[in-house]
Amino acid sequence: MAGTTSHGPISLSSEPSTGGVSQNVRILLYWKPASEAEAAIYDDLREETDYLHANLVQKAIKRATDDIDNCVDRLADGENTSKPHYDTFSIVYDKRAATYYRDKVSLATVNGRVECEYDLPDDPDGTPHGEYLLNDEYSFSTSTVHYDSEADEFYLHAVMERELDVTRPEKAEHSNVLGVDCNVDDHIAVTSTGAFVGNADYLNHQRREFEKRRASLQQTGTRSAHLTFQRIGDRFGRWSEDYLHRCSKEIVAEAKRHGCTHIAFEDLERIRERISDDKRFQQWAFRELQEQTANKAELAGIVVETVEPSYTSQQCSKCGCTLEENRDGQQFKCLDCSYSANADYNAAKNVARKLALKLQRGQKSPAGGAFCQYALKSGTMTVNATEVASDAYVSAERESTDKPTASAVGS
Repeated sequence: MAGTTSHGPISLSSEPSTGGVSQNVRILLYWKPASEAEAAIYDDLREETDYLHANLVQKAIKRATDDIDNCVDRLADGENTSKPHYDTFSIVYDKRAATYYRDKVSLATVNGRVECEYDLPDDPDGTPHGEYLLNDEYSFSTSTVHYDSEADEFYLHAVMERELDVTRPEKAEHSNVLGVDCNVDDHIAVTSTGAFVGNADYLNHQRREFEKRRASLQQTGTRSAHLTFQRIGDRFGRWSEDYLHRCSKEIVAEAKRHGCTHIAFEDLERIRERISDDKRFQQWAFRELQEQTANKAELAGIVVETVEPSYTSQQCSKCGCTLEENRDGQQFKCLDCSYSANADYNAAKNVARKLALKLQRGQKSPAGGAFCQYALKSGTMTVNATEVASDAYVSAERESTDKPTASAVGS
């Protein structure tokens, strides 16, 4: 059995006084393992906050120590980092400090239990509220309450989960792979079936606007400006997650339309090597898109895997010729066979082919039994047994009109 999760903000219509103690936990200036840190500060902190639910204190300590652990890891990797700092209100609730219902939540606060009704859309069909919150197949997991002081509203960032019995089809079943190429410019993702998903330029524009606002507020230097910066940062984070939620939903829908058993992405750790330090936001966006796609794909019984990304943008998906000169911006034209296509679409097919080869090699006999193929715009391509055995590129494209569809989604 495997668990899958989804999350998103739900507006709360009442105003519980939960207190800000959870995010003002003293941060240790020296590092200790999380268990030692909790033992060192729990008793004192509990005594100072005897009016607060004990579980909320524990969750606050865990959140702080987890953030410090992340800082230590970044320092060990040679990355710049700073001590965690919390200015905006948020507090973590699990089922010991909160009781979740489909229309309301009961929260432990400094003034006892407070019930808050959800502010739901009139027609929840097609929304995350209808898909997860009001779906009896899902149950609540540990969630977070956020306070937007500018709007004077509370939001419950709800995490929903359900149990699945997912059978991985790699060994015994025929496999059909959807390849996905992620990009920092133009479209966020392009699939091997020719679907153009999202708009990376739009996402980057929103990020730049946020950075301009942040720089202006930092120059102001007042506490009010700092708090405003924190609020708009939270809003941009929620907006970005929702945007990538819609993109990941379209990727999974594309896989289902083409009967795919697998979705292939490039390995993120290898992608990081070719993304400059000033594009860490794109690194986060790629990771978030993959994670959200994996969560949704699991619900559909589809497996998400990654492949080594070398040369996917330079290799011709038709003949295998690999030259840096094959790609010119968004256009790919093979200098050997003259195959021409959108560069990201060509790369997505190479990503799909890599996973299909990997899956076929996992079969007991590449010449027989279950077969592995990858999905294209106008059909599928089965991996050649000779190609699997020799690792030589066998011309795979046999489509006469292999051009991507002009459909941009998620924008």
